[in-house]
Amino acid sequence: MKKNYKIISIICCILWGSVLFSQGAPASFDPDESFRIARELAFDGELQASRDTLSKILEYYPEYTEVHTFLANTYRWEGDHNEARRHFNRITSQERDLEAVWVAAILNELHAGNTSIALGLANKALNYLGENLAIRKLRNDILGKSERSESLAEEETRVYKNRISIDNRLETFNQYYDPMWYTSVEYRRETALGRVIPRINYSNRFGIGGMQYELDLYPQISKTFYGYLNYGYSNSELYPTHKGSVEVFASLPKAMEVSLGGRYLEFIDSKATLFTGSFGIYRGNYYLSIRPYVTIVDGRSPAGSGSLLARKYLSSDLNFLGLRASYGYSPELRQLRSGDVLISESLLFLESQSLRLEYQFASGKNSQNLYLANLGVSRQEYVLQPGAFFWVISGGLAYRLRI
Repeated sequence: MKKNYKIISIICCILWGSVLFSQGAPASFDPDESFRIARELAFDGELQASRDTLSKILEYYPEYTEVHTFLANTYRWEGDHNEARRHFNRITSQERDLEAVWVAAILNELHAGNTSIALGLANKALNYLGENLAIRKLRNDILGKSERSESLAEEETRVYKNRISIDNRLETFNQYYDPMWYTSVEYRRETALGRVIPRINYSNRFGIGGMQYELDLYPQISKTFYGYLNYGYSNSELYPTHKGSVEVFASLPKAMEVSLGGRYLEFIDSKATLFTGSFGIYRGNYYLSIRPYVTIVDGRSPAGSGSLLARKYLSSDLNFLGLRASYGYSPELRQLRSGDVLISESLLFLESQSLRLEYQFASGKNSQNLYLANLGVSRQEYVLQPGAFFWVISGGLAYRLRI
């Protein structure tokens, strides 16, 4: 009798789904009843039929997190850990305060034999959830707390609130210019109100050394919105005298993020205003972000430019391979010379294209040390000869210590 009921349930789900989703879900469609049937199918061993029903529910109710979590678990139960990970990542990128999802995601990595990833997820979960007994127990089990000293366990499970970074980059040119060197040192602090980052930039260009002082703030406005504020000052001709940025970011469903804001640059002899925004999306272990710019300077027509960032996350969110591409203006303003005179806003209007590969990896207890290596190539228009271009090869290494 039970077997007949299973067969009838599967047939009903297939027929019901084909009618509902070919015509659009009617007002009478009950996703909760469909979810109940999908659970019964899964518990009876009919995982594929259950997944078909769950997927169709999500087509019309993408915010039904319990359905999405159950779908991810069906892959975990069947041993398809990669597919389960893809779904768990999508859920936790949108809703970060669900204990059950974090627990299932951690168990998925443990069953897949990925102990380090499981530990990273546990650390991340506690960062979002605060103190949580279920997550704490899983993390202690991963660390093998019974075989370690209390102090070692505490050190390896620490959630870091501070980070010190040192970034160095060298650019070489095939003509016109000598090599240029860039260095920055910054301190990042995670606070209850948001992230605070003071930074000092130094560069040596055209045989001149100069410094710039910056402060970044990322205030948390609400669960959906956060902001970005920046101010920079320099008394060196190599940098804008004043620079400022204001931007508001919004987290959207389906692991998407959008923003809208502006930049302001004030040089000795000119000023520039840039309007910008961004669109970012996570899909599994991939992240893609697109950012356009519109530049306005008095006496000149508006200029357009843009950049693209693509990343693939590897063993954890601290380990990734990325590609940056840009056309036109770059936020990393690199002033150029015309004879003995610096052209302040040169990069705002000269034609340029660039590609840069980057790779970040972690080492040490609880990934305390981060390293980011990058290698890039740019094609830049020469300020004295419109239509003439030179090539720039750049390489850099950043070290970040989490404390």
